[in-house]
Amino acid sequence: MNIIAWVILGLLAGAIAKAIYPGSQGGGMLSTIILGVVGAFIGGTLFTLLRTGTLQFTAATLSIPGLLVAIIGAIIAIYLWTLFQRSSRA
Repeated sequence: MNIIAWVILGLLAGAIAKAIYPGSQGGGMLSTIILGVVGAFIGGTLFTLLRTGTLQFTAATLSIPGLLVAIIGAIIAIYLWTLFQRSSRA
């Protein structure tokens, strides 16, 4: 997938995940894109693991199902990030 598709997928998935996840995540457009791209890798890897039973580092594609997988992965990434921030503050 080319870089423009990654940016579009990252922006869409990150923005939707931030809107769904409760609380304030902060950050600007660049952090939203990075969140979405990380979510695409997390979601794609988990989807491949559930579908085939093998752990492969894959990413979601720029399609409706790929966007849904990337959103789920971005929500997981937000959860892990807030969990990490809470443990580092204590």
